[in-house]
Amino acid sequence: MVIKVFVATSSGSTMIKKKQQEVVGFLEANKIDFKELDIACDEDNRKWMRENVPGEKKPQNGIPLPPQIFNEEQYCGDFDSFFCAKEENIIYSFLGLAPPPGSSEGRITEEIPTVPNGEVSGEEQKTEEEIEKTEGTEENEANAEEDAEADTAEVPTEEQEEGEEQPVTEVRSKTSCSLHFDLSAC
Repeated sequence: MVIKVFVATSSGSTMIKKKQQEVVGFLEANKIDFKELDIACDEDNRKWMRENVPGEKKPQNGIPLPPQIFNEEQYCGDFDSFFCAKEENIIYSFLGLAPPPGSSEGRITEEIPTVPNGEVSGEEQKTEEEIEKTEGTEENEANAEEDAEADTAEVPTEEQEEGEEQPVTEVRSKTSCSLHFDLSAC
């Protein structure tokens, strides 16, 4: 089976170019066989892609934008679907491929059945990790409010702690480097 990635090599949109590069780069880095098909220079490729993207996956104007991903004739998804599958570590299921031996996705997919387009079938198949993430999100929101108040709290300087009155206070801010992804939209 060959993965087909429909791209536009002469796109004027930097967003489309970046998305195409991310998909192609990921597939190359993971040594997943794929074929890049240009819709900008080949009218047959453009026509085939537009006809084979399912109606519910097409944008309001009816013209799907690249990159669009197929496994032979089977539609896998667009960039957003690809990104979500990558973040959830289910890229092989998304592409309709068997995961390599020993991969973490191989262990997950044994427990979670998928439908042909790579989407998880049924809500009851959520992994324990996903359930913990969902429950943790509510907790994180409550903690974020408390942290926001603490971020700008005035902390006394060493001189003030020793009892000397000083009109200047030091403001310390707490920074966080964690990212939050709302994977429920995927």
